[in-house]
Amino acid sequence: MNAINTRSLGRKIGLAFGLLLLAGIAAFAWLAWPAQPIAIEPATHTSRADDPATIERGRYLSVLGNCQACHTTRGGTPFAGGLGVVTPFGTVYGSNLTPSASGLGEWSADDFWRALHHGQGRDGRWLNPAFPYNNTTQIVREDSDALFAYFRSLPADDTAVPPHDMRWPYNTQFALKAWRTLYFKANDHIPTPDGATPSDELLRGAYLVNGLGHCSACHVPRDALGGQGDMLGLSGGLIPMQRWYAPSLLDPAEAGLQHWSVEEIVALFRDGRARDAIVSGPMAEVVQHSTQHWTPEDLHAMASYLHQLPPQHSPRRATPAQPDSRTLTAGAQQYEQHCASCHGAKGEGITSNGAIAYPALAGNRTVTMDSPANLVQIVLNGGFSPATAGHPRPFGMPPFVLQLSDGEMADVLSFVRSQWGNQAPPVSALDVQQLRGPLGR
Repeated sequence: MNAINTRSLGRKIGLAFGLLLLAGIAAFAWLAWPAQPIAIEPATHTSRADDPATIERGRYLSVLGNCQACHTTRGGTPFAGGLGVVTPFGTVYGSNLTPSASGLGEWSADDFWRALHHGQGRDGRWLNPAFPYNNTTQIVREDSDALFAYFRSLPADDTAVPPHDMRWPYNTQFALKAWRTLYFKANDHIPTPDGATPSDELLRGAYLVNGLGHCSACHVPRDALGGQGDMLGLSGGLIPMQRWYAPSLLDPAEAGLQHWSVEEIVALFRDGRARDAIVSGPMAEVVQHSTQHWTPEDLHAMASYLHQLPPQHSPRRATPAQPDSRTLTAGAQQYEQHCASCHGAKGEGITSNGAIAYPALAGNRTVTMDSPANLVQIVLNGGFSPATAGHPRPFGMPPFVLQLSDGEMADVLSFVRSQWGNQAPPVSALDVQQLRGPLGR
């Protein structure tokens, strides 16, 4: 009897193992199966690709999406591609968007729509998610065609774009298909904010933030595979390889704007400064090349959408650890020597002509956030706000990367984060070293 039961159990185990093996083979075959270009439904709008108004609209849409930022090398032909975007998995190079043989010369409007809406190239290959197709899938077909018309109107540039330099297995279609399965779904409908109607500017604001503006490409936390369950989330995250932290747009203690007026939010994105805030780092580039050039209506729509986002407070320590006496003494000396002349003896900042020139550090959200990343980057590499029509000659902060050691920088930042009512955890020399990046940059 025992022998019979043993044989029966063995058959069951063997059958279960066989089924698991077959399931694994089927899953592998599905992931590895070559992709075919997804069928595209014909466009329903009537605008022509050679219509000057359509081309101009496409130009403005490219500004809304700040397309030039990733598709232009420093000093290179606009939109000719070749800019390397360094990721934790390798380097991705921005594609050529001009109508050349190495760019969009052989593409159709359907091919371009397939890339934006489905994240798929004209040959059927899945695109690398460094191209934010979780956001561009929100773009409507008429806007996609206007963008394509604009890019087709540009002078062709035949400069070859280097192939992506990704580590195995991230350079395989197998890996990209798996990533899409986990994190991507093509979306034909923009999420409608609660209470919004199709004619409400909140709907336009949601479209700008989630789609063309692709804010979540930076302001979303990512896991080890570079994805997240809600790829349109705005709860903040470290920008890979840049070592800047894109703060939460939901948390008023970080970059949430719920307690600002809509007009103040508009001023921030138009002029680069408002109230007690000045944009810096990657956001300064966004204002420089994109948002300051938006129409007043679009700025107001985006501001209204950001203003009504439901606040979500991140968990924080009730009473952060305080720096020791040695750190406070050393930090106070560094602050007096390097910082007080611009930021004030008590962190009160300096104004010029009634507007902020050097920001206050007392109560400054960049100072008090749990993550010290942005504070470290500004002190390391300098703080520079964008030149805008409303603020053409912004003051800047010099870099201290060659003046302060990791320990000295940790001391002064720990001092600033614990003074004048600020309550944030101290910064260690190891924190600074890790945020400097390779070769002690």
